[in-house]
Amino acid sequence: MRAHGLIAAVLTGLMVGGVAVAEPAGHQRVPDYSTAEAGNPFVDGWYADPDVAIYNNEYWVFPTSSRVYEEQTYLDAFSSADLVHWTKHPNVLTTANVSWARRAVWAPAPIARNGKYYLYFAANDIQDNTQLGGIGVAVADRPEGPYVDAIGRPLIGQFVNGAQPIDQDVFIDSDGQAYMYYGGWGHSNVVKLGADMTSLGTFADGTQFKEITPQNYVEGPQMFKRNGRYYLMWSEGGWTGPNYAVSYAIADSPTGPFRRIDKVLSQDSAVARGSGHNSVLNIPGTDTWYIFYHRRPLNLTDANQRQVSYDRMYFNTDGAIKPVTMLVKDNFNDGNAIGWKTYGGSWSASSNSYTTTSSLGGKALLETNFGDLVYDANVTVRSGGGDAGVVFRVSGAATGVDSYQGYYAGITTAGRVLLGKANNGWTPLASTPMTVLPNTTYHLRVEAVGSSIRVYVNDGLKLSVTDTSFTSGANGVRVFNAGASFDDLAVAHR
Repeated sequence: MRAHGLIAAVLTGLMVGGVAVAEPAGHQRVPDYSTAEAGNPFVDGWYADPDVAIYNNEYWVFPTSSRVYEEQTYLDAFSSADLVHWTKHPNVLTTANVSWARRAVWAPAPIARNGKYYLYFAANDIQDNTQLGGIGVAVADRPEGPYVDAIGRPLIGQFVNGAQPIDQDVFIDSDGQAYMYYGGWGHSNVVKLGADMTSLGTFADGTQFKEITPQNYVEGPQMFKRNGRYYLMWSEGGWTGPNYAVSYAIADSPTGPFRRIDKVLSQDSAVARGSGHNSVLNIPGTDTWYIFYHRRPLNLTDANQRQVSYDRMYFNTDGAIKPVTMLVKDNFNDGNAIGWKTYGGSWSASSNSYTTTSSLGGKALLETNFGDLVYDANVTVRSGGGDAGVVFRVSGAATGVDSYQGYYAGITTAGRVLLGKANNGWTPLASTPMTVLPNTTYHLRVEAVGSSIRVYVNDGLKLSVTDTSFTSGANGVRVFNAGASFDDLAVAHR
């Protein structure tokens, strides 16, 4: 298993893959989610290149601050006891504590050893060996820092084997040997780290650097170990474009050879673009794995508008990694509505649901673009004599009663299930009687495949129509002359 942030065995005595780890405590014993159930992105702000650790019974994420290079002078971190509620720790490392770093502080790699917390980072985006910069190492007494430069210079400050010294990842093997994998510009090296974690070791042949570049490698290596086998993951494609993706190889040695097997994470035109630069989290004592990565919202084009997310990662019986599905879910258990955009009404995430006061057509949307879909939501009409429900295949949203193009399915305490479409005006498509009680939760499901639209309430088919007006678009929730709450939203390809 990957050893980021692994705590000494004296804390718990738990062993995973031959490495002592601290078992997360004080929350659900084994987080077992299909994705970030409380919504992706799981933290607010523009971040990229997330790396993960387990420190002091908490999960930690250390990302790059996704800004222009001159503003990348600091690193924030986030901690969580349950992978749901996250606490921000700002400025855990800044260039003020690294004399040689001035900009482009990238891809932090956290790990604990010798009673200290280490944070490896790249800085200055050097373009040749005449420039000062590369991979540094900082150290702290606490996971949240402050981290200070450990050696006063870059640990790796030169191009070796064509690899730009960036995008470092640190892995401690079962025998205690620490390795660093790194490299940009289409080349990747592995080095041994000394026991002090601040110096480079040597291989048996006397060399310090071994090139391990697999096919299609661009940047962002990530190493973990499972069932005695070594998995190298990396990013390929261009980080500013939609073809950014993650591939992997498996070897019997931490130094390879690493032969590309397949791509496992790539953009989904219904969910997000530019998904890549990942890390991997294994829940100690289990075979539950998550992939953390960054991605870009569909409606944004700025290269630095990146957000961190995570989804479940599964394996086949032969050890191959299954392609990762970027799921769209939100149960609002984290008390926020990151990623939602509202159009009218007054919305808030509280009490594990997304609630709005009564309005004439208030909407909240996720920036998705599903065509054929299955859309589930729990809907509760809280007040008023109107209706509440879900919108799908939406475009052109604005504040106003029917200010959007798309479909709406809802329930009303007047005693009906409704389905209609809006195009800056309302056209009913179908309705049917059903007892709907206020302050009672109903499970609403929409299945839309091509021109066929089916609406279910509490798993019973209520409406079925054929309509060709809208083929794809965003998903969200809506009210009309009603206050309502929404929970357990999930959108998937059909």
